[in-house]
Amino acid sequence: MDSVRLDKWLWAARFFKTRALAKKAIEGGKVHYGGGRAKTSKTVEVGALIRVPQGWDILEVEVLALSDQRRGASEARALYRETEQSVARREREAEARRLTNQVMQHPLKRPDKKQRREIQRFQRQQDD
Repeated sequence: MDSVRLDKWLWAARFFKTRALAKKAIEGGKVHYGGGRAKTSKTVEVGALIRVPQGWDILEVEVLALSDQRRGASEARALYRETEQSVARREREAEARRLTNQVMQHPLKRPDKKQRREIQRFQRQQDD
């Protein structure tokens, strides 16, 4: 394989379920190729760095191989390698999210009518 479009490679590497979603992310400026925004038709090269959003995280991966066919997850994983900085940042952010969720106390039940009125009154006071 000598050349593959960026949207096709992202789809084959299983970052997106469809090429249309990959195209939409690229055109929306969410995917960066070589440190900058890229076009959908950008030719992917081995060794290039690509930043791809994945849920809450942004993965920074190095291209190891090219493919324009979507295969199993283990074969798709062989197309790229996540950088050490990306792994460390992802783990740090996951830990921060976990700690934030522990600190936040969710109410055991929904507020009743009186509590809702108090909340609305408080919100109106904040807006004034």
